[in-house]
Amino acid sequence: MHRNAAIGLAALASLSLIDAAHANETSYPLSIDNCGQTITFEAAPERDVSVGQSATEILYSLGLGDKVVGTSVWFSDVLPEFAELNSGIDRLADNDPSFESVVAKKPDLVAVSYEWHIGPQGIVGTREQFHDVGIPTYILPTDCVKDNSAGVDGTRLEMYSTDALYRAIRELAEIHDVTAEGEALISDLAEREAVAVEKAKEAKADDVSAVFWFSSAEMDVDPYVAGRKGVPGWMMEKLGVRNVVQSDEEWPTVGWETIAKANPDIIVVAEMTRRRFPADDVEKKLEFLKTDPVAKEMDAVKAGRILVMDAHSMDPSIRNISALEMLADELPKLK
Repeated sequence: MHRNAAIGLAALASLSLIDAAHANETSYPLSIDNCGQTITFEAAPERDVSVGQSATEILYSLGLGDKVVGTSVWFSDVLPEFAELNSGIDRLADNDPSFESVVAKKPDLVAVSYEWHIGPQGIVGTREQFHDVGIPTYILPTDCVKDNSAGVDGTRLEMYSTDALYRAIRELAEIHDVTAEGEALISDLAEREAVAVEKAKEAKADDVSAVFWFSSAEMDVDPYVAGRKGVPGWMMEKLGVRNVVQSDEEWPTVGWETIAKANPDIIVVAEMTRRRFPADDVEKKLEFLKTDPVAKEMDAVKAGRILVMDAHSMDPSIRNISALEMLADELPKLK
């Protein structure tokens, strides 16, 4: 048996025990501690609004698409398997929806990816504003372990972990009384995560470094790159890759002179359909790397070691695993 297959089956067997422990019917009323607040459900929600692509795709993956009455905050096209489903659901906004547009959908639950949308200083609204009109809010635990008052996208207090992602899946499944679907999804993702990590170990690519470029407010200013504790930092740590950026901010700005001096072996650039900033366009990123007098001198640019990766996979989401697999596939090429 191939070693990876053996590892995958072992992981699956272990997770099957977890499945059995969690795949029970939900008992209502259900109370859950979420980002410092306790939310209670008397029954499974029938109408969901998602503020954040990650929350949307988790709901879809749990088979809850028929409950979703509105979505918002899109970085990339929806996963292909949900394209038909998603086309029939009202998109409240490509980016930030208004408080009124969310409330108008009369949701039983608002599932939120980021506190900066709905949180203490939420630009859509505070949790209290929604709770005051009888609408519960659930923030993905992936965003609860950050100081969202510091830095543009917040500062990580600890390394991102898929444990928080799996908790989000498990809790949303429990809220909606689809625990078996939640455990099945977690098992699949965890198995693939374990296989990708093993593949990187087998690659034995020593002292490989990387930088992840998400976007830039303007093409001629310092880019938003991945800090050491966000999803890209987690990917690099899992695969034994060194992040040349050491900030705890989720997406700090770092000058190209500093990045060029670090001379990363791989440059990962984000591809997205969002068009909030000029560098959201991946073609503009690639053109910049090839023509900027500082950036074009990096070894990764000269050698063509530029990896185009889905932007949403660089933020907490079920896509983190496909991104981990993609980066693991690159490492054998560097030996």
